Amino acid sequence: MSRIEVTDVSKSFKDTQALSHVNLHFEENTIYGLLGRNGAGKSTLLNIINNRLFATGGTVNLDGERLTENTAALSRCFLANESNLYPEGMKVMQALKWSREFYPDFDMDYAQGLCKQFGLPVKKKIKDLSTGYQSIFRNTVALSVNVPFVFLDEPVLGLDACHRELFYRILIEKYAEHPFTAVIATHLIEETANLIEHVVIIKNGEIIRNEPLEDLLDSGYCISGPKSQIDAYIEGKKVIGTDTLGGLKTAYVIGSPEHKLPAGTETSRMELQKLFIRLTETS
Repeated sequence: MSRIEVTDVSKSFKDTQALSHVNLHFEENTIYGLLGRNGAGKSTLLNIINNRLFATGGTVNLDGERLTENTAALSRCFLANESNLYPEGMKVMQALKWSREFYPDFDMDYAQGLCKQFGLPVKKKIKDLSTGYQSIFRNTVALSVNVPFVFLDEPVLGLDACHRELFYRILIEKYAEHPFTAVIATHLIEETANLIEHVVIIKNGEIIRNEPLEDLLDSGYCISGPKSQIDAYIEGKKVIGTDTLGGLKTAYVIGSPEHKLPAGTETSRMELQKLFIRLTETS
């Protein structure tokens, strides 16, 4: 079973600590959500894994082999992010053809099919594409290279609602037909909640949660009701956040609800977006 191991990885930029002793792994044939607020360290981590940045400390291995400056191992990974690695004057179709040269399993017919579905102008220069169509171009290449590990850094940047929905549907279809590992780095939690199988939450360069989505959502609950009732109920419990609207209050509690709840209150399951917001709030 293939896996990428990130061991004790740190990265600093002058006086800024972007990553601090990150330890995690990505298993094969799984859709991961790498979730974090802007500046949390998501992009830095993906760039280090894919040898676009060098870590200050720590290692990244794929099946026991170092990924750093290892062309053979890196050929099993693909990172789609804002960086354009193609020549400035290269057109979309030319770039697809060159991608086939570097990735032997690149599916040109599939890539051209995606271009038609998204309306991507293949005769246009990449640098002249709008932000949304540059994202579509990168996603098209990422889904066509057919490598075991695909990293998508903010893949729906600049996409309208219709194109975002189309991308998510195509990603799931691709995964169902030809399973691979997809690591989706995003701060758009609500839209991707139905795609993700395993959640990694990063805050200020540190991993604060790393577990299957269902386990994460089952780790706590919401309780709502009159403010006085909720305040009394949550005393002594591990509360990660609250919302108050008039005389009503909702608390987000880690653990399992008590068998008998105060009158006028009710519990519900955690939602990923709300849980994410509470876990990543600035204390």
